[in-house]
Amino acid sequence: MQAWLAAAGGFLLAVLWMDLIFDVQVLRHPARGDDVPEPVLASIAAYYRRATTDSRPMSHLIGGVMVATLAVLLAELVRGDESRSVVGASLALAGAPIALAYVRVVPNAIRLGRRTDTSSTQSALARAICRDHLLCFAMVLAFVALQLWAAGGLHGA
Repeated sequence: MQAWLAAAGGFLLAVLWMDLIFDVQVLRHPARGDDVPEPVLASIAAYYRRATTDSRPMSHLIGGVMVATLAVLLAELVRGDESRSVVGASLALAGAPIALAYVRVVPNAIRLGRRTDTSSTQSALARAICRDHLLCFAMVLAFVALQLWAAGGLHGA
């Protein structure tokens, strides 16, 4: 199952990478009190409108991979075939970013894509999405590395 989990993690890393291509534009405008310039907001918001709303049902594939990843990890935990420490760490490394996506990132992205808020609010949303995606990327990368290690790909077993 580690190979499947590593592949799922790789898919999620690719999705995060695409998001970050747009998100990192806010890093050039770090002042919290200042609005992100309109062309930057327009670029990021248009991407999130396409990614979260206009691309349905394809956007549901991402959520499906997230749910399947958690289901496989929970099945491994119940079966007890894998090391509990590896499964526990895997659940933390995958579960935290998945929970963050469902609770905060996706709602923020949908809201930003609608462009109904003030420029200040949209700027705050864009910055929050970027921060969350950077955290998620680091955690999913660690998750993939752990799966490869557990499968023998990183320790030569």
